[in-house]
Amino acid sequence: MAQQPLTDAFARLVQILDELREKCPWDKKQTIQTLRPLTIEELYELADAITKNDWEGIKEELGDLLMHLVFYARIAKEQNRFTMEEVIQGINEKLVFRHPHIYGDPAGDDQIVRVMNEEDVKKNWEKLKLQEGKQSVLSGVPLALPAIIKALRLQEKARQVGFEWEKAGQVWDKVEEEMKELQQAVSLADKNQVEEEFGDLIFSLINYARFLRIDPENALEKTNSKFIERFTLMEKAALSNGKSLSEMTLEEMDAIWESIKKQKLQD
Repeated sequence: MAQQPLTDAFARLVQILDELREKCPWDKKQTIQTLRPLTIEELYELADAITKNDWEGIKEELGDLLMHLVFYARIAKEQNRFTMEEVIQGINEKLVFRHPHIYGDPAGDDQIVRVMNEEDVKKNWEKLKLQEGKQSVLSGVPLALPAIIKALRLQEKARQVGFEWEKAGQVWDKVEEEMKELQQAVSLADKNQVEEEFGDLIFSLINYARFLRIDPENALEKTNSKFIERFTLMEKAALSNGKSLSEMTLEEMDAIWESIKKQKLQD
């Protein structure tokens, strides 16, 4: 099948969504509220594909997300809120405004126009967002973000105004400090304080991951996947011995776990 030009392919998608909205009972019933959880699910499916470096999966999930974006715009058009053209025009204008080092600065601010590296670009981005009326450099972080991703974004944004440690060693010192405070809270058996100190420790570890240039969310997801794989193999190994895990002692399960771990390290 010949590949359609981008504009034609996009116009075809819009046309299909228009037809489904008018003719399909399921599509006709959808609202932005009913689509919201489905969109979140699609986004996580894309994240899974990216973690697996599955390019075919990435292509498919990007298509699903694009369909959702067109669907939202269609609903907005029905309610006289905005059109897809306005959505696209809005992001075009935003990208041009926030990249004055590429497109120039209408206000003639040479300091913003001149950048030396990606960090300068990020700092300019935050400055320009404040010019757009944002009250805080942190205001662009969605409240609904998962906690690990939110912590990472908060730290990245704070960095743009200089609220940042200079070296990774300083961050690790903070991690150790938070570990001691958590241990003290545990010894006092104060549940609220334990929860607070545990949160502080996780926040510091996320900051340390950032200094190591590691995505903490992705790192944890890889650990989750590794645990699922090994636990599933442990279940199979137990069944091959005529037992279920619930019939085994912790020592027996731990022996199988270590055997699987060693095997995986050799693979």
